[in-house]
Amino acid sequence: MAILQILQYPDERLHTIARKVVQVNDVTRKLVRDMAETMYAAPGVGLAATQVDVHEQVIVVDISETHDQLRVFINPEILRHSGESEGEEGCLSVPGIYEKVRRADHVTVQALDQEGKSFTVQAEGFLAVCIQHEMDHLRGKVFVEYLSQLKQTRLRAKLKKRRREAL
Repeated sequence: MAILQILQYPDERLHTIARKVVQVNDVTRKLVRDMAETMYAAPGVGLAATQVDVHEQVIVVDISETHDQLRVFINPEILRHSGESEGEEGCLSVPGIYEKVRRADHVTVQALDQEGKSFTVQAEGFLAVCIQHEMDHLRGKVFVEYLSQLKQTRLRAKLKKRRREAL
């Protein structure tokens, strides 16, 4: 397994739309293992392949306190959504930034697991938010793009300043 480099906003590669996985195979399973290791090491609760510069529809999520309930979604699709709430979100590609975002409260998602078997899950609350957040990455969208233009401009300036200070 390997820890992968996570792209940082506003890297243009984060806006690449991911393609469907045609066949779940050993390469896909290795990607899943590497993504999980990267997510846990970061530490985070979700990671999309787009964030590690692999533009395939693969996400991993683990919202458990014990980090032992990894969920894998390959070619995820939201079949239904309902309710709405606003909650604070962060992102491994936008470290240290947390902002409020409105999302569906409940989602029904169909996907493939790492063996290529289809499954459907009904998620609510934090799990539903995480799935939607990671699926946005597969569509080339970063959570900060839900914010006003003013907030986005301030955010880019703040991140640019941080990068300069880190050098």
